[in-house]
Amino acid sequence: MALTGPIVLTDHRYGKAENRVVRFHKENARHEIRDVNVSTTLRGDFEAAYTEGDQRHVLPTDTQKHTAFIFSKKPGLDTVEDYAIALAKHFVDTVDPVSSARIDVDSYGWQRVSIDGTEHDHTWVRQGPEVRTAAVTVAGTGAEQQSWVIGGIKDLVLLKSTGSEFADFLTDEYTTLAPTHDRVLATSLIVQWRFAETSGFDWDEVYDGIRATLLELFATTYSKALQQTLHAMGTAALERFPVLAEIRLSAPNKHHFDYDLAQFGLGNVNEVFWAADRPYGSIHATLARADAPEAGIAWQP
Repeated sequence: MALTGPIVLTDHRYGKAENRVVRFHKENARHEIRDVNVSTTLRGDFEAAYTEGDQRHVLPTDTQKHTAFIFSKKPGLDTVEDYAIALAKHFVDTVDPVSSARIDVDSYGWQRVSIDGTEHDHTWVRQGPEVRTAAVTVAGTGAEQQSWVIGGIKDLVLLKSTGSEFADFLTDEYTTLAPTHDRVLATSLIVQWRFAETSGFDWDEVYDGIRATLLELFATTYSKALQQTLHAMGTAALERFPVLAEIRLSAPNKHHFDYDLAQFGLGNVNEVFWAADRPYGSIHATLARADAPEAGIAWQP
């Protein structure tokens, strides 16, 4: 069938991606560090820039870059969520064509170097590979303005050497996988949680608590499947933190296979494994409270 309808611009957005901002707080001899990667995305009345090349409503992405750095100084980069909220509100409140702004922040962890058991005041070692994330969206102005905050963590690499099985699964004529009641369970988690509120609590305290909960449930849940483990982790996070509306978990199943040492005259009972990087199982789960506020445009990229 030939389509003959008019061609329309159905979606558009633009911004400045991956501004690498490192902010030191040097109010005293013990310095603090915030190391972030900031991306700005603006939506609004920019259609003419696409259809006609008319830039009169376009705030340059270079200006957005400068603003990301300026806001790390004032009002400041104390918590990534408050910083992102302030940055998003600035674009919506002060740039007329902007109807909504989204700020994505990756925050990189640094641990103080210890010398003879004493933490150094201004030297750190990079933690990794895990990254704290935040995504803030602000839309509208004045009394109609709405804000959404999504916290998260990515590249949280976890592994347990036992306490996991995979058996009694569906099979067909192409199935060769053997059931197992004792396997390695490993993943690199991406977890995002949507807040029901945007104030009245400590962002860092909630982040630390959710991270600790994820680790605890991964370790202590006897896993019949990675799906079950994700459900247990998400449920515990929502139960322990009423400020959360929903949580999304994504987990590649990092397969570990027994390596055949019998050909060399050696036994191998769940001791030596080949860690395969691909292909891998891709497992996802979203859990939400039945009375959670509507997500609106919180998840729009």
